[in-house]
Amino acid sequence: MSTDAHNQAPEKLPVHDTVAYEKKDVKASRIYLYLLVLAAAVILAYVASVFILRATISLAEKSDTPPPPVRQEMGSNYNPLPPEPRLQGVPGHLNDPQLDLRTKIQQDVQANQTAGWVDKSRGIAQIPVTDAMRIIAEKGLPLASAPAVESNREKARKK
Repeated sequence: MSTDAHNQAPEKLPVHDTVAYEKKDVKASRIYLYLLVLAAAVILAYVASVFILRATISLAEKSDTPPPPVRQEMGSNYNPLPPEPRLQGVPGHLNDPQLDLRTKIQQDVQANQTAGWVDKSRGIAQIPVTDAMRIIAEKGLPLASAPAVESNREKARKK
């Protein structure tokens, strides 16, 4: 093992007659020429697309049929809406969907927290959900009677 420092540069670089390398690997002039050609191509593409857009717009305006006379009589503010029912939130719909949702949730919460008669003549009442859950937890659900099962002998007798 050597105790010499590894980061010291040799005093003289080796020179070999058979080894050759390029003096300059990258030529900046070619890069600049490439960037110049690229910029010119982008500008020409932009100009060409503007002319193509103008040509298609004028072609569409020339080939477009005029509106029917009935529509012209209605004026420029004529805005036909699709028939009802329309989706909420689309232009022309007067209701705010967020407000409708908040109103519906508020009505549901209020209905779940009120007590009263649904049909007094039949004895159907409404109680708050929390009270109903408490009653079911205390008393439990009523058991349903199991349907009577006929034995094979009873089936045979009936035949």
